[in-house]
Amino acid sequence: MKTETLALLNAERAARRPVIVVTDISSGIQRLVKAVDFAADPLHAELEKQLRMGKSAMIEVDGTKQFLNVYAPTAKLVIIGAVHISQALAPLARSLDYDVTVVDPRTAFASPERFPDVNLIAEWPDEALPPLGIDRWTAFVAVTHDPKIDDPALLHAFEKGCFYIGALGSRKTHAKRLDRLKGQGASDADLAKIKAPIGLNIGAVSPSEIAVSIMAEITAELRLPKEAKAAAA
Repeated sequence: MKTETLALLNAERAARRPVIVVTDISSGIQRLVKAVDFAADPLHAELEKQLRMGKSAMIEVDGTKQFLNVYAPTAKLVIIGAVHISQALAPLARSLDYDVTVVDPRTAFASPERFPDVNLIAEWPDEALPPLGIDRWTAFVAVTHDPKIDDPALLHAFEKGCFYIGALGSRKTHAKRLDRLKGQGASDADLAKIKAPIGLNIGAVSPSEIAVSIMAEITAELRLPKEAKAAAA
């Protein structure tokens, strides 16, 4: 890899911006394609597919083999609420290589004993969230059932453009939540991003089953193409 390409690659990775390095196998010529440039690239469909899957791959174009080396940021999961569902969700997400953080100002819930080996922040969202570097590669889950905690956290998630935003609660509870958030300046587009009731409808009952349904919905949001998500909605 040329020095200039490596410097560009390192800069993009440091900024948590995805890139793909395309290598022509026969000639060895490499080029770096930033995600913002995918749409204009001749290989845009393959680039978008491999980034969505988070996997490097060999492809063949007009008889020429090209290797697509994918550099995607590590996905984050921020869980608002150190509740029973979170106790099941955090280790499940970690097993899928998410960088997991649990935020809850209620120290009776947010204890290391209940969340071993998890980044745990026992502070209010307005203090805890800004240092986390939340971005579009972050999945955001609010499960406290307490508007004083969930609502400001959701507003932060809107601002940062998280790829997934989910909130626990019935349809009635969610309708009240939407009214509150709109009163605090959230747009209709922001509110439409919230997955509620949270998780795929798999008939989940226990905290562990609900955690599975949430992680399945997050995975679908990250991995499925837009057309497939629209068809499933």
